[in-house]
Amino acid sequence: MDLSGRSALLTGATGGLGRAIAVALAGHGAKLILSGRKPEALERLAAELPGQGHRTAPGDLAEPGAAEKLAAEVGEVEILVANAGLPGTGRLGDFSTEQLTGTLRVNLEAPILLARALEPAMLARGAGHMVFISSLSGKSATPLSSIYNATKFGLRGFALGLRADLDPQGIGVSIVSPGTIREAGMYSDSGAPPLPGLGTGTPQQVAAAVVKAIEKNKVEITVAPPQQRALAHFALASPGIAVKIASGDQGQKAAAAVAKGQSDKR
Repeated sequence: MDLSGRSALLTGATGGLGRAIAVALAGHGAKLILSGRKPEALERLAAELPGQGHRTAPGDLAEPGAAEKLAAEVGEVEILVANAGLPGTGRLGDFSTEQLTGTLRVNLEAPILLARALEPAMLARGAGHMVFISSLSGKSATPLSSIYNATKFGLRGFALGLRADLDPQGIGVSIVSPGTIREAGMYSDSGAPPLPGLGTGTPQQVAAAVVKAIEKNKVEITVAPPQQRALAHFALASPGIAVKIASGDQGQKAAAAVAKGQSDKR
């Protein structure tokens, strides 16, 4: 799909990844509807983007009914980029019911509800594209990430199933799965250092993957160095061994550092 002149809803627009994705989409001619929890930041971003016709739709997807309200507000759009997410790291017992519900709602329920609401207009036009920002955590389980793993495994499964339904109808569905991203993203926000020897990606690489997914109708693009991609594929093939390796001393320490840095962001 050519992005020029296309209307695109981007959730989680004011985070580091969201900003990079917004810049890339606008740079390719898309007209953006920017959604997030910070109205002033959304307005500043809209004013900074290249092109014309960008607008904002503030909202907190952790709130009941927020996804449906957002879909009704934006109306018919040609592209959905479901980027909003909450960390979901820590032991299961550390989550309050409210925190658990909010994470499941933002990371998994909201993308599904937005897709359901926006699908009919795409089908009527016989064109459209949905991109779901997942994670390597949707392929590989790690300590202190059971809730985050659940949402990202679920989102990846949903997107693949939805593609099977919509691809014959001319509607594209793609997954973009970042690994450890420096300078932005929830791992970076935790303040924890990346695991040595595994490398990192950049927000701009994630944004470029979103553009490529839409333009080339890619099923899935992983944004991570080769060693991270290899470990994730191994985890899919041999989950038992992969979990034992990830639960070793180094993996436990790294997971604890990330969870500690994200505890106030649930």
